[in-house]
Amino acid sequence: MKKYLRSFWLAIPVVAGLTFVSFKNDDRLFEIARNLDIYATLFKELNAYYVDEINPNQLIKTSIDNMLRSLDPYTVYYAEDDIEDYMTMTTGKYNGIGAIISSAEGKHTVMMVYEDTPAQKAGLQLGDEILKINGVDLSTREDFDTGKLLKGQTQSNVTLTLKRYGSTKPLDVSLNRDIVKVTNVPYYGMISEDVGYIDLKDFTATASREVRNAFQELKGKGMKSVVLDLRDNPGGLLNMAIEISNIFISKGEEIVSTKGKVSEWNKTYTAYNPALDTEMPVVVLTNNRSASAAEIVSGVIQDYDRGVLIGQRTYGKGLVQTTRDLSFNTKMKITTAKYYIPSGRCIQAIDYSHRNDDGSVGKIPDSLMTEFKTKNGRIVFDGGGILPDILTEKETYSPLATSLGRNRLFFDYAVKFHFEHPTIKPAKEFSLSDADYAAFTKWLGDKEYDYTTQVERDLNDLEASAKKEKSLEVIEDQLKALKSKLSHSKDNDLQIFKPEIKKILEEEIIKHYYLEKGLREASFKEDPEVKAALALFKEPARYNDLLKKK
Repeated sequence: MKKYLRSFWLAIPVVAGLTFVSFKNDDRLFEIARNLDIYATLFKELNAYYVDEINPNQLIKTSIDNMLRSLDPYTVYYAEDDIEDYMTMTTGKYNGIGAIISSAEGKHTVMMVYEDTPAQKAGLQLGDEILKINGVDLSTREDFDTGKLLKGQTQSNVTLTLKRYGSTKPLDVSLNRDIVKVTNVPYYGMISEDVGYIDLKDFTATASREVRNAFQELKGKGMKSVVLDLRDNPGGLLNMAIEISNIFISKGEEIVSTKGKVSEWNKTYTAYNPALDTEMPVVVLTNNRSASAAEIVSGVIQDYDRGVLIGQRTYGKGLVQTTRDLSFNTKMKITTAKYYIPSGRCIQAIDYSHRNDDGSVGKIPDSLMTEFKTKNGRIVFDGGGILPDILTEKETYSPLATSLGRNRLFFDYAVKFHFEHPTIKPAKEFSLSDADYAAFTKWLGDKEYDYTTQVERDLNDLEASAKKEKSLEVIEDQLKALKSKLSHSKDNDLQIFKPEIKKILEEEIIKHYYLEKGLREASFKEDPEVKAALALFKEPARYNDLLKKK
């Protein structure tokens, strides 16, 4: 290996010297070659003389990652060891057991099990703690990725030693790894007599087929209106966004165009299949975590006045990435273009090309946003994500609920509840009684969690300002009295915020019995965007009015 490194470093100056000759008339390429030579020389000296042994792969990857991070968050390098993660991201498939594992404070806990996977078939439960993998004690391993240990060739065996709630002895579970497909549509169904619902969470290679199949099945069940849920969808493949838009947009209509530095790559994409339905009322749900391909679909629906958007403003990612193959089986995903939806707008919210002195970037100000028009002449804007037609408030949680969630107390109690109650009612019907809630609050009695209310934070800020302005003595007594009166009581807050805490706990418990599908079903009755969509479908005149030019 050392002989190879010596040969490598000897070769660098020769290659660089040839580059100098070849491009001496091109200042830009000369600067690139000069700096590559400097980098190679620097790394040679570092490798030879640094006081401790260095890991060349790790150090170079760190330098590459930091270089790309200075451009934008989406230009990413994939080392050979990371290619499987890249393939999972694009295809939604991997070889493994089908469980999400959380590693924290030396514990490796099963947080979710996917349906119809080796993990579910073997009976893994949420809350199981993995002690060993194939006999290897995890408590003796530091700085490793549990997920990578669980992945492997299809049908290869892995034995997990588990600690399960309520069991005094470790439990060995044997599984055969298999291809795990994380679905793009984790749930679809009828949410009223004639309203269908499709939850689209990703845009991997099978997204279009999954949405089309769900749409056609629901239409066969009497669906007259549809809710397409794009909340928390980070995006994915561009061609999937085009094909899913084509479900609702006629053949031949423009879906999206891309424009970048390499003009030959600039392209306009049109719908190339007959639409499944161009008349059915559509509501698209969005939030501030709807990004990229999710924004293309929601933007197309809005630009053609094909449906109504409900929720919060989307993330604002109007950039296109292309994957380029590099040497030694590595890859780079690189931002190559901006995309423009049919109205002509680019919804990119952050200007990465202009950074502040400290390296930070800011959003494009409202004053620089440009006005565009939808097909019906409605006014829309670029540069800030997609603004829904009906805005709803972003769901926020009390400091108490946030603290209980952060300390994983909802999850831990659901593990206990699941052990003590072998079955519960169907997800849509399940609810906790007052006695159940009282049992939860009693269980919290010896648990560690704390929080600061907004009023307490405001009083602390006031105290800090008074100290700074040398006026604390004037109001110190009043501040102490206010703090005493407003100091939160956990017992009181558990009653004040009972509806919120109870709802979160119910959903957590349902997840332990019915997994992701059950959790989605249970959420409909309290989901503000779903409720707004159902109400809108009952008012056709209002729906149509929202799509008209004002």
